[in-house]
Amino acid sequence: MKAASDMHNQDIDYAVIGGTGLYRLEGLENIRRVAMDTPYGMPSGAVVCGDFKGCRFAFLARHGENHEWAPHRVNYRANVHALHALGARQVIGVNAVGGIRSDMAPRILAVPDQIIDYTHGRASSFCDVEGAQVQHVDFTEPYDAALRKDLLEAASAVGVSVIDGGCYGATQGPRLETRAEIERMRRDGCDLVGMTGMPEAVLARELEMPYACLALVANWAAGCGEAEVISIEQILEHLEAATAQVPNILSALPFPR
Repeated sequence: MKAASDMHNQDIDYAVIGGTGLYRLEGLENIRRVAMDTPYGMPSGAVVCGDFKGCRFAFLARHGENHEWAPHRVNYRANVHALHALGARQVIGVNAVGGIRSDMAPRILAVPDQIIDYTHGRASSFCDVEGAQVQHVDFTEPYDAALRKDLLEAASAVGVSVIDGGCYGATQGPRLETRAEIERMRRDGCDLVGMTGMPEAVLARELEMPYACLALVANWAAGCGEAEVISIEQILEHLEAATAQVPNILSALPFPR
């Protein structure tokens, strides 16, 4: 096992952090698994590096390859630091979400442009260690505009319908939200609800890595849509269908500028 500080910069074109339902990147070739430690502890698992459609990719399963890490226990700092140490130029977070807005139905894909953080108690900055220099990063636009554009254009190129924009509300988890909580989030302006969007996005910003989210709608949020009760079986079914589109979109991403 290697420490992150000892890793050779690989100039990785795209790093992908896979959420629930996405535990490996199909089509990745010349694979090399990198087990590593970081100053912030161990990542969720090994980083899988390889070639994908002419680009160099790194893939990390956010919850672990066997989904062993709950959203509030994911070591987000270790995950993001490991990808940065491996030379990732930019990061795409794939997140399973619930739909709040009327057009954010199950199996819909979206590339949000805003986020509201409702999480608590998570290590949310690399500054939060003794001796670290405090950074007040600008987070007005939490997602990188150029990377968002690339994702949207890649989806269009392969015929996958993706909604441009939307506000992601990041909740603590692992439980799903109450009807009243979702009503509050709707009033706040949230269109989607998930459990892993933060602090991943701001940690990437602190390390100056462009970051964007590809959100996969797995279910209607509480009180939304027609379902009275949220079924885990239906969530997994919808998520499997949405996840199947991810490699197609990633395959059409341009070679980084």
